[in-house]
Amino acid sequence: MRPLQKIISLLLLVCCFETTSLAQQIYVSTKGKDDNPGSRAQPFLSIERAAAHAVSLTGDVAIHIEKGTYYLDKTIQFTSAQFKPRTLTIQGSGEVIISAGKLLKLNWKHFEKVIYVASINDDIPFERLYCNNILQVLARYPNYDSSAKVFNGAAADAIDAQRIKKWGNPAGGYLHALHGGEWGGFHYRFTGADTAGILQMEGGWQNNRPSKLHKEMRFVENVFEELDAPGEWFLDKNKKLLYFYPPENINLATSKIEVAHLTKSFVMAGTVQQPLRSITFSNLHFKHNERTFMETKEPLLRSDWTFYRGGALLFDGAENCAISDCVFEGLGGNAIVFSNYNKNNLVTGCHIYNIGANAVSFIGDMKAVRSPSFSYGSHVPYAEMDKTPGPIGKNYPQQCVVDNNLLHDLGQIEKQATGVQIEVSSQIKVSRNSIYNLPRAGINIGDGCFGGHLIEYNDVFNTVLETGDHGSFNSWGRDRFWAAKRSYMDSLVALHPELILLDAQETTVIRNNRWRCDHGWDVDLDDGSSNYHIYNNLFLNGGLKFREGFFRKAENNIMINNSFHPHVWFKNSGDVFTRNIVMRSYAPIGMNYWGATIDRNFFPDQAALDKARLNGTDQNSLAGDPLFIDPAKGNFNVRPNSPALKTGFKNFDMGSFGVQKPSLKAIALQPAIPLLQTTTAISSSDKPIDFSGGIIKSVEGLGDRSAYGLPDESGVIVIDTGKGLLRQSGLHPRDVIVMADGKKVKTIKDFIDIYNALKNFSASISLTIIRNQQQLTINLTTK
Repeated sequence: MRPLQKIISLLLLVCCFETTSLAQQIYVSTKGKDDNPGSRAQPFLSIERAAAHAVSLTGDVAIHIEKGTYYLDKTIQFTSAQFKPRTLTIQGSGEVIISAGKLLKLNWKHFEKVIYVASINDDIPFERLYCNNILQVLARYPNYDSSAKVFNGAAADAIDAQRIKKWGNPAGGYLHALHGGEWGGFHYRFTGADTAGILQMEGGWQNNRPSKLHKEMRFVENVFEELDAPGEWFLDKNKKLLYFYPPENINLATSKIEVAHLTKSFVMAGTVQQPLRSITFSNLHFKHNERTFMETKEPLLRSDWTFYRGGALLFDGAENCAISDCVFEGLGGNAIVFSNYNKNNLVTGCHIYNIGANAVSFIGDMKAVRSPSFSYGSHVPYAEMDKTPGPIGKNYPQQCVVDNNLLHDLGQIEKQATGVQIEVSSQIKVSRNSIYNLPRAGINIGDGCFGGHLIEYNDVFNTVLETGDHGSFNSWGRDRFWAAKRSYMDSLVALHPELILLDAQETTVIRNNRWRCDHGWDVDLDDGSSNYHIYNNLFLNGGLKFREGFFRKAENNIMINNSFHPHVWFKNSGDVFTRNIVMRSYAPIGMNYWGATIDRNFFPDQAALDKARLNGTDQNSLAGDPLFIDPAKGNFNVRPNSPALKTGFKNFDMGSFGVQKPSLKAIALQPAIPLLQTTTAISSSDKPIDFSGGIIKSVEGLGDRSAYGLPDESGVIVIDTGKGLLRQSGLHPRDVIVMADGKKVKTIKDFIDIYNALKNFSASISLTIIRNQQQLTINLTTK
């Protein structure tokens, strides 16, 4: 058994303990009273009172919370300095909702047209409002559109001067926009506007790669004059008046109105020297936490991220803690954050969805990193660099586990958000999670500090939905040796190769996962990511990218309808790519050196293999039909007579991807299984293929030419747009693509080749189509 596996086994034993009869029992009920003793017969009314009582005790404690909704008046904090019990279990019985919000009792009056108004007695400047448990829309432009690709609606004229002049007082409003390169997003708060319609605003610190705002992907909210659609609302904080345009069939007199209040529900605080230990949260439902995007300020080394160290649950200096079988729903910011020192902590069996930022984050102390740099273009000169391997101290997450969870529909406000974020951490295990519907990566590792992570049996798809140049898994490796100026970095690592693994000390393993990214790479090891071992993965669409970096080994992976993307490797990188099945030619960029071993791989045809051999690689690789067992049902293992087996390729488990907890597995979505785009299928005129969730086929003979009114017998017919890129770009069923990027499209193969060559480097591709016998130009988005 590997050392990490031993640690995990011990962790599961330590964290997943059952409350013993020796623990002192505290009870909470919506029918209780806070002047009760907290017994089963006489329970407390509030969780705050139960927590205070638990702190006053000296032994193990179990807090039992009965079914119901509990509104927290303040964040509950446990510290190692004050908390005396050795273990604390907080567990729900039935559906226990812990709300970080408030229930409002309102007297609604008609304001004008279809808008109502009510006075607010409490001084709570909320930005999230729920009517009958459904989140409503803060007044915005453009109006909310659930089908829109970015921000649920975006407009280039969001802050045009003429629009701003219509706003009486924009102070307190927000501008949200994508990064100019679609690398996440930015958020600004309005502080006022002058008579010329020029806004004053603050913000823009939510991304560590500064840029101009995207010219089109932007929207404004929290502006009274934009309250013009059902479900929209606005709070006048100065006058304490709440305005609401209720959805149809809503009776405000009987509706339940809840609003966000706290950003953090519980804080567990200790230190490296005196950690807080053995706290478990079980069977609890967390809701109504406030948005935090304006607090997302801290730069995380040279990654593209800034971060807010807060969430519904915040652990800072904790050991042997667990969050099991909990639900985190409808939060404005992060769900679970492990900040600074955390060891042997566990997240398991949880459902985290419909939240504004990240699901689970591990963020170490930046002071634990030797010779850190905090902007993309900066670096520490060699003479000034600390050459000592590894971290300074222990103030970072280590040996923690995220296992068997369902994480989806994340990053609804913050676009630099993910399912599991790892930064300045060591030996984090991420296993058996289903992660989907995100604006950026499903799992992100922001640096090489300090490696040793294990990513296995996850099912990650529908990612990079609102951004670009990314993957379902993304990593950066902008460690001590790395510099943005490539010529400097080349000379540095040539003279001092000992620098390469000073931070990425242990190998990160990515194995037995299923990945699908339709707007980038399935797995993207970017900018110097080093010391990775990637094997037994199924890549469903975007393939595998290695940019710069050292000592990466990819073996025994399957890349459906795509291939290997090696970008600008170093001399003597030590990289290895063997025993993989690819279905396209390699897609190299700036490659002068081809690593240690690129060989014994399996290609779809001899032409692709011959092309690879021109690089001096793959002398022992083979080509042909891999003979997948049942590709239509997602089983891409190969048959016993497959020629791919002669390369040394071995079948691996195709049935254990994603969450396995029965109740979560029953509701988890599955990725779209693509139709195979083998060379034979692509060249064939009579085989439709999958393209980004839609279906396309080559024009076939005189029949298609006549039916579609075409000038000749070439082109690609859109059979079904699906819900992906084809539909988003405005294509219709029965459209025929005849040119792409100025090049004639004769068959599907032509179209796919042009698309694959450009998709990661251009936001759109110009298409010439024929629709109803008329020639049109349309831009196919690639993001």
